[in-house]
Amino acid sequence: MNTLQVNVVSAEESIYSGRARFVALPGESGELGIYPRHTPLITRIKPGTVRIQDENGDEQLIFVAGGILEVQPNVVTVLSDTAIRGKDLDESKALAAQKEAEEALKSAKTEFDVALAQSELAIMAAQLAALRKYRQKR
Repeated sequence: MNTLQVNVVSAEESIYSGRARFVALPGESGELGIYPRHTPLITRIKPGTVRIQDENGDEQLIFVAGGILEVQPNVVTVLSDTAIRGKDLDESKALAAQKEAEEALKSAKTEFDVALAQSELAIMAAQLAALRKYRQKR
C-alpha cells in the first residue's frame, strides 16, 4: 500500500507522527488534498482541521490555528503554533475564548486591536468547527 509520513508539530510538542494514505487541510487558497508522491510544496495554512487518513483507513482530526505546510513526495509536515488533537478539544474553553475575543473587538481602539480580535475570532470559529467535525466522526 502506498503511504506517506505525516508529522504535525505544535510549538509545544509533536501532535501526530505516522504513516497515512491521505491528508486534507485548509490552505490559504482553499482545501488541499495530499496523496503519496505529491509535488513538493510549501504554503501557509489557515485555521481549521487537518484530516489524516492513517494507513489503517481510520481518520484522525487535528485542529491547527494556521501555520506552515511542507510537502515532499513521501513526507508531509505541518508546523503550527497551536495544534490540538480532536479528542482534546474543549468546547467550554473555546466558547470562553470566543466571547473574550468578541469583547476585545467591541472595545478595540486601534486598527491593530481590531485585526487582532478578528484573527482570534476566526481561530475560535475554526476550533469550534473542528470540534463539531470530531463529534460527527465518533
